Amino acid sequence: MQDNKLLTKIAGLLRQAEGTDNEHEAQAFMQAAQRLATAASIDLAVARAHGNGNQRVAPEQRNIAIGEAGKRGLRTYVQLFVAIARANDITCDVASNSTFVYAYGFPGDIDSCEALYGSLVVQMVAASDGYLKSGDYKGETFARVVTQRRGRFSRRVVEEKPLSPITARLNFQSAFAERIGKRLVQARDEAREQAVAADGGNNGAGTALVLRNKEIEVRDFHREVSTARGTWRSHSASAGYSEGARRAGDRAGRRARLGEDIALGGPRGALEP
Repeated sequence: MQDNKLLTKIAGLLRQAEGTDNEHEAQAFMQAAQRLATAASIDLAVARAHGNGNQRVAPEQRNIAIGEAGKRGLRTYVQLFVAIARANDITCDVASNSTFVYAYGFPGDIDSCEALYGSLVVQMVAASDGYLKSGDYKGETFARVVTQRRGRFSRRVVEEKPLSPITARLNFQSAFAERIGKRLVQARDEAREQAVAADGGNNGAGTALVLRNKEIEVRDFHREVSTARGTWRSHSASAGYSEGARRAGDRAGRRARLGEDIALGGPRGALEP
């Protein structure tokens, strides 16, 4: 599990993000939380590489509950978790019905990922609720791929239809998840660049090698224990695409803050939308 003092610091940044009405300040605090999590992860990786600590920490597999089977929008919740996971050196396997995710990585990284997800998934649903209540999606259309059949012949075409609430929600939340992923990756990359620059030996080659070895260790662990088959995809061509809803979701993802009420370092249950 992640160090309690570190999690307290991350929680403090999240509270600051929640407490400001300034969009740019909120984003700065959120990205600072990600950079802190990344820096701590790098420090632990360097310590492991030098044999520090009383016992070796190894990657683990953790089951993350996403939601109950049959609930609409679970795929976008998974998309958000996977986006956060990628920024924290975690590999994921996804249940075919999107009800849970297996996260593979070092314990501290998974702790950080769960803390970020626990706040952002609630924000994502709340923001999409607000978008639907505003009625901004009404009057818009969405595009989807359908198959037209005439006798023995068939062809796939794109058709335009009025945007329904569920399609608006799915597009909104998908774009929200994508934007969050980009923001966290940016923060992670900044933290890594700083760590490599601070490593005076061989122009940072030592830290860069530690990070690369960490990626390989997680990848090899996943290959060893994973029984997943196939590839999970966040989108379906038949689900429909709405540019307007995606723009709204992207804007919400840019404004997203990290909440105060997060069970840092502890297990969480599935979200009840």
